[in-house]
Amino acid sequence: MTDRPIGVFDSGVGGLTVLKALRAELPHEDFIYLGDTARLPYGTKSPETVERYFLQCAEALADREVKCLVVACNTASSVGLTHVRERITNLPVVGVIEPGAEAACAASKSGHIAVIATERTVNGGAYQDAILRRRRDARITARATPLFVALAEEGLCTGPIAEGVARHYLDSMFVGRLSAQSIDATVPDTLLLGCTHFPMLAETIRRVVGSAVSIVDSAATTAASVGKMLTDTGLSRSSGGGSVRFLATDSIERFVKVGGGFLDRRIAPEEVALVDL
Repeated sequence: MTDRPIGVFDSGVGGLTVLKALRAELPHEDFIYLGDTARLPYGTKSPETVERYFLQCAEALADREVKCLVVACNTASSVGLTHVRERITNLPVVGVIEPGAEAACAASKSGHIAVIATERTVNGGAYQDAILRRRRDARITARATPLFVALAEEGLCTGPIAEGVARHYLDSMFVGRLSAQSIDATVPDTLLLGCTHFPMLAETIRRVVGSAVSIVDSAATTAASVGKMLTDTGLSRSSGGGSVRFLATDSIERFVKVGGGFLDRRIAPEEVALVDL
């Protein structure tokens, strides 16, 4: 059982930022990554549709005998995690919402936390609920920033276009500016990136919000949570391993082209298999 791979799922290639963190945290583990590229984006679809797609992908990974499932998709985590856990009872299932919320609460001094995500994630309130469970006094400002997904997919992560979109979304959230020496509860002191695409824009986001705001990416925290879970359940692997297999539901060529930027390494076409769900 310990030699089985870890399954990682996302609606597209954004979850490769989580896979990158997982590989750094767990170098002896093997991974299978499934990107549902034929049906992205999930963030604009109904909860019922997201649940159906998510369950199909989760079952596809379970059929490949993974030892746990990491849901590297904020929209799927916010909508369908409970349903998938009810259907797939023989595997631990870890989402990105809870680790991300925990990291944001730990980072915030004032308790005012900004959350940016897809429309479905923001409207579903999963991050807001998870933060308030940990900090009942938290003040949360949440905003859907869907164009960030398109920018990341197109590789337009820096420059005037990316900065213009970032200012469009973020300037009104960060009216005024924090300083390192002061806490102003009217301005969020922490920004939670609630979509796995958004770390690709971190440099531009930092330029817009200023240096005093803590930017939280759930990838590293999720990887640490998975590592602890594997240790606690006796599923961790202490030697060997390190392989990655990629599955995509559409266009291997695009997966290779776009995914390499998210994973920060070249993906060869022969590493990716096309699957029909």
